[in-house]
Amino acid sequence: MTNKQETTALAGLAPVIDARTRILILGSFPGAASLAAQQYYAHPRNALWPILSALTGDDLAGLPYGERLPRLLAHGFGLWDVLGACERQGSLDSAIRKPAANDFARLRELCPLLETVGFNGQTSGKFAPGFAAQGYRAVVLPSTSPAHASLTLAQKLERWKVLL
Repeated sequence: MTNKQETTALAGLAPVIDARTRILILGSFPGAASLAAQQYYAHPRNALWPILSALTGDDLAGLPYGERLPRLLAHGFGLWDVLGACERQGSLDSAIRKPAANDFARLRELCPLLETVGFNGQTSGKFAPGFAAQGYRAVVLPSTSPAHASLTLAQKLERWKVLL
């Protein structure tokens, strides 16, 4: 039996990027539902997939996950997280301990068309100045997490349109 106060060492998900990526969405670290499913933004109430569906004009949210990713890439969008590993109990960013950033050193080589990096929430947004210093347009966006309920889906979508 584990103590509920113990944190668990966790590894993040592989990046969803390719040479066509123009807009990269960086979250903080996958939540428990995403880690269990090994899918970005797997929590059914997370607004990311409906927002990306609206931004791309493609019903990504209605597709099986394996079909979403190639379509997302075809629209020039990529997904990753600022953290590649951490310790955490539960899914909240406030519970993250011992964070280890992903290695973004090869990002320009892997994504030569990358211009804009959108940060999904304030935790990942702490990395925005570093990306701006590298010459990227860095935009901190409202979190799509169901834990961030101060904005409606329509309000979040309106703010996310700045990526286009």
